[in-house]
Amino acid sequence: MFENFTTAEIQTSGATVVAVHGGSGPPLLLLHGYPQTHVMWHKVAPLLAIDFTVVATDLRGYGDSSKPPGGLDHVAYSKRAMAHDQVDVMSRLGFETFFVAGHDRGGRVAYRMALDHPDRVTRLALLDIVPTHRLYTDSTREFATAYYHWYFLIQPAPLPETLIARSVEFWLEQKFDKAAPGAITGEAFAEYLRCYRNPAAIHASCEDYRAGASIDLVHDEADMTRKVVCPLLALWGERAPMHSLYDVAATWRARAMNVTGKALPGTHYFAEEIPDVVANELREFFKR
Repeated sequence: MFENFTTAEIQTSGATVVAVHGGSGPPLLLLHGYPQTHVMWHKVAPLLAIDFTVVATDLRGYGDSSKPPGGLDHVAYSKRAMAHDQVDVMSRLGFETFFVAGHDRGGRVAYRMALDHPDRVTRLALLDIVPTHRLYTDSTREFATAYYHWYFLIQPAPLPETLIARSVEFWLEQKFDKAAPGAITGEAFAEYLRCYRNPAAIHASCEDYRAGASIDLVHDEADMTRKVVCPLLALWGERAPMHSLYDVAATWRARAMNVTGKALPGTHYFAEEIPDVVANELREFFKR
């Protein structure tokens, strides 16, 4: 995976972030979701590297990036802190402005990055999410059923950590069981499993969700009158819960000034199911 890409460990102000980068052209940062790593982009990144300098990272707490203590109110896993890592990564690689595409948790980091660093992010693509604040303040039975893990992972340590650690492979298998058959390759699954077998990674991912239900909401509420100023593309899966639960594009029009969006023929994991389609959509958006 990631043939012709270079791997680097980059020290930021708050963590050590593992990144792969390759290609040529304008810089494009790719951020992964839960319970994945930068590997989720292994089919898409080579296609985009034809037109862009692609950087794909492991978020702090995930993959082989470092896993700092969560701190008071889980602040070390606030999307603000996680976004700051990624801005530092791009600076260390020599990119002062760049495009960003984020899936799932990575999308939440990317959204916060665009708010906090509008001078750095010039275009933003968000894959299969709606704003965290909307989800927690307008929660429904249907959302809680489809995203039960949001409520499980935020329980105080060590409850979710202990239960997941006793059945890591099963936990990952059931997370991916809605993906199209064969979409999550054996090689990719083995890498996700290797990383997630680390108890520190399990704890850090729980801290990510705990921050989402606490400090992130504080930050979001302070910014309810602010909007993302750069163009925003929302993509989501036709067979993912977001498609039936929300008008995804409309939720982002409430939070950004210039929004386009569409559903794609896949589940939540459409980057690994239909990489050609995803790469084409991102290429068209970022080359405008």
